[in-house]
Amino acid sequence: MSMRRWLTALVFLLPGSLLVAATAAQSQTESVATAPPIDECRQRIAVSAPRIDADCLRQVYARPIAEWPAPTVDAGAVWQELAPLPDVPPAPADNPQTPEKIALGKRLFEDPRLSRSGQIACASCHDRQLGWGDGRSVSFGHDRQAGKRNAMNVSMAAFSSPLFWDGRAATLEAQALHPIQDSAEMAFSPRELEKRLNRETDYPTAFAQVFGEKRITMSRVAQALASYQRSLVPRFNRFDRFLDGQRGVLTDQQLWGLHLFRTQARCMNCHSGPALTDNRFHNLGLHFYGRSKEDLGRYRVTGDPADSGKFRTPTLRGVGKTGPYMHNGGFIELRGVVNMYNAGMPRPQPRAGQENDPLFPQTDPLLQPLDLHRTELEAITAFLQTL
Repeated sequence: MSMRRWLTALVFLLPGSLLVAATAAQSQTESVATAPPIDECRQRIAVSAPRIDADCLRQVYARPIAEWPAPTVDAGAVWQELAPLPDVPPAPADNPQTPEKIALGKRLFEDPRLSRSGQIACASCHDRQLGWGDGRSVSFGHDRQAGKRNAMNVSMAAFSSPLFWDGRAATLEAQALHPIQDSAEMAFSPRELEKRLNRETDYPTAFAQVFGEKRITMSRVAQALASYQRSLVPRFNRFDRFLDGQRGVLTDQQLWGLHLFRTQARCMNCHSGPALTDNRFHNLGLHFYGRSKEDLGRYRVTGDPADSGKFRTPTLRGVGKTGPYMHNGGFIELRGVVNMYNAGMPRPQPRAGQENDPLFPQTDPLLQPLDLHRTELEAITAFLQTL
């Protein structure tokens, strides 16, 4: 009996969900049987168009990742192939993960006593329910001072180096102390915070259980906070399952978006590997040089004019839940970000008197107009929502 007849006969014998599974299996079998040869399918999906041959798309992406269409990556880009996140995030040898240390870090992360006012915690700007951001374009801190930058998603901090939009911290341990000391954020000094925590009735015992002695120091506070942040890595999600071989978990539109992400949209110039970031710095033309919202990013850390207007590539993991977007939170909707990349991003030109200014930021040459169709932009957006 042929496979098709066997499946048809089986349909009449199976109830409920088994009937759906059998019907899907029959449909997939028929699709594979009628799909063109693989080389022809590769050619069919290689061209930008308002529609895609879904059968060919699935046939190509059903193969091992090494046999997928090569990503469109320009000279100068540093990329890795897409892959599921590791089961265990990296941690330094001098600060190993332990359940007790992670629990202590969680207490500290959620405790407003780490701020001078006693009103602002790390969790105030990094809320689990808001994609580990705060849902604002830019965060506010001590005395309701508005910051200049958007709160980054910290759930992928274990895979980021250096840290912050401008890369001013080399490690998570160093990063943890910056917001506490920043006058516009938590506005506390290390010495004052140590005194406060050592006077508390609950923390000395907790620190003794983790570090072997009751004395609380800023370095131990930083280690506990860093350990907690390393524990926030997202769980194995639909995209990871797809990469792990469950090719049916993405819809046709989402799969098309993945294909465009790799190819015509040229996203893997900056977003690749398990963490979907190159951890490098790029100028997207959003620096507002010479204007009230000016932010020169990496230059303020290195002093190198070549870094003027550059910001670190954020992870795309969880991107559907982490708006607003960009370092200044200037884009409320994810689709708006996709539209701007399609246009090639802003390319500010020097005004009168700025022609020979060595600090005038130069838009990254990796950014180019894409001229993708509306349906392709919708597919890319749908794919990004799966991450």
